[in-house]
Amino acid sequence: MANAGRTPHDGPGWIAHPDSIAPTVLILGGFLTAPPMYSQLVRRLKARGAAAVVVANVWTPDWLLAGVRGTGPIATRSARALLTAARVGTDVSEGAPLLVVGHSAGGIIARLLTAPEPFAGRRLGAASRIGAIVTLGTPHELSSGEGIGRRINEVASSIADALVPGSFFAPEIGYVSVASRAVHSDPGGTGRERVAHLLYRSIIGRAAVPGTEGDGLVPVAATALAGARGVVLDSCIHGPGGGGPWYGSDDEVDVWWPVALEAWREALRCRAKSAGVGVRRRRGKAAVA
Repeated sequence: MANAGRTPHDGPGWIAHPDSIAPTVLILGGFLTAPPMYSQLVRRLKARGAAAVVVANVWTPDWLLAGVRGTGPIATRSARALLTAARVGTDVSEGAPLLVVGHSAGGIIARLLTAPEPFAGRRLGAASRIGAIVTLGTPHELSSGEGIGRRINEVASSIADALVPGSFFAPEIGYVSVASRAVHSDPGGTGRERVAHLLYRSIIGRAAVPGTEGDGLVPVAATALAGARGVVLDSCIHGPGGGGPWYGSDDEVDVWWPVALEAWREALRCRAKSAGVGVRRRRGKAAVA
């Protein structure tokens, strides 16, 4: 009965009340992760009001193969998950654009899903299906790094920057970049600080000096995305299973989820306003005719 009184030109049901609709969330996992690693995050997002949560069917071997085949196959699997989430959202979120959460390299894949130009022989172009992109510890800014940073830049980050630089579809898509400053790099410090120093250098090269802040894998400086809302957490590490709270832990989700939700709603308001103008114009033409 929620659709009573609507005409075919009024669009999806969410347009009438973008501030009260609950989001359907798509999670895109990070490098070398697997869907079960996000089961607790799924539960936490649902507990905080997500209507449904879908995790992309991308597994550790897929990431290993990406080093040889590139990220095209991962983008394809992620696009299939997006279509699945969109179908779910039709029922539980009245067709509202998705709220996409990309962890680590998954945040770069999220941006690539919106690319209007072909990527690795695939035309993704899913911007209209996405209302917000929230990245957790994603290395958007890769400078002269080596090792893992150089490889991520070669197979994904540089392509995303070329096709969809910065907050390319704002304000129709809201962008939020979440980082952590929990681990300071120190080549002469604790084991974790020494490892962090090496990893930060692999991401941003010589810009990673002693004292550089990050989540133990990705430095804060690398997570910057032009035009995105930034959230910097104090005490979480990069991924689950690392011996401490991570971006998907309860306290951390409590910080970034409200920001993500507001960015998503703001994008929905923008789209609803544009849709309303379109409807008025069509009705005006019909009246003149």
